[in-house]
Amino acid sequence: MTTLTTWPLARVLRDRAAGLYLSGVVVSGFGTSALWLASGVWVKDLTGSDGLAALCMLAMWLPTLAGPLLGTVADRVRRTPLLIGTNVFLGALLVTLVGVAAPGDLWLLYAVLFVYGAAGVVHDAAESALVASAVPRSLLGDFNGLRTTATEAMKLLAPLAGAGLYTAYGGAGVALLDAATFLLAAGLYALVRLREERPDPAGGGHRRGTAEGVRHLWAHPTLRPLVLAGGTTMLCAGLNGAVIYAVVDDLDRSPAYAGVLYAVQGAGSVAVGLLSGPALRHWGGRRFAAYGIALLAVVVALRAVPSDAVALVCSAAIGAGLPAVLIAALTAVQRETPGPLLGRVTATAHTLVYAPNVAGLAAGAVLVELVGHRPVLVALGAVLLVTAAALVQRPARAERTASRSSSDANPA
Repeated sequence: MTTLTTWPLARVLRDRAAGLYLSGVVVSGFGTSALWLASGVWVKDLTGSDGLAALCMLAMWLPTLAGPLLGTVADRVRRTPLLIGTNVFLGALLVTLVGVAAPGDLWLLYAVLFVYGAAGVVHDAAESALVASAVPRSLLGDFNGLRTTATEAMKLLAPLAGAGLYTAYGGAGVALLDAATFLLAAGLYALVRLREERPDPAGGGHRRGTAEGVRHLWAHPTLRPLVLAGGTTMLCAGLNGAVIYAVVDDLDRSPAYAGVLYAVQGAGSVAVGLLSGPALRHWGGRRFAAYGIALLAVVVALRAVPSDAVALVCSAAIGAGLPAVLIAALTAVQRETPGPLLGRVTATAHTLVYAPNVAGLAAGAVLVELVGHRPVLVALGAVLLVTAAALVQRPARAERTASRSSSDANPA
């Protein structure tokens, strides 16, 4: 274990640029996770409406659908100033939420959350491209695993801090905390010393540039199956998440027990993030993703068993299995995409992978009422098994082809 994991992770953490990028992810992720919880509670307290509270998440997720277009921005300007500027802009934007004090002010909250989501798409595309330039290719899997570990750890810690801050100072207090984290992240990114080449001018226009990124993703023999598998997995994850309260009810527990299951799931994700780099090197991206999806298939189906012990084990295993395809897909995008295309390809991949999660949540809410949660869970297990099986078909040939195409696109 020491040879396989500690040495590569230590190399990542000792790298100045990687450490600064990872610190920025941790800091801004803490504020985002805190606001994610507080915004819905804020609306619920002001209006008493569950539907209006749910619109907060919709407002943040909706810009993801425009990912291919928004990601083009990260390929048209220098990415370091863009990343710093985006963080400063978000910090200033969040300060305006101190004016939200009554139901009539909620338009401002929704508008800020929508812009927050759009800026986040650009931010993630620029960050992914910069990381691919700053971190050695052999350590990208380790970095992305650490990023997942940090992000999931923040999801465990930040909601508690956000809830306490909300109770003491209200939603404005949480918004100011998030603003401070973005400004701190901007300072960390400003310390990165990375020489960037001047980007190509947008000679073909945004539409042509966006299409170029989509074509690269779709034509690539490694990226396409990984991204499609990621989208299918996140669709199933959304359906699985929608039935969580039915699972809790089947255990004869209060709805608050869902928080325990989510915490256990987060712990599983924290653990797998530390192992993802060695796993990617040992199995390759497609097999690592497929094994994670297969694990997810088994434990999602087992959730139909009404047992506390089974529910806890399944939650931990879901946390371990779900990130595998996400880490594998992002790492493959960074390794197999030419630098000038990386912003829009990253954003397109994020749209194709994460947007189905929203559809899954909506469909799951309907299906659990029509047929109950057990048939849904068993069906999800079957779909995920098929997805995993399809992903491992002839992986070696596909990855050899991908390596050749990457070498052609990035000559030494």
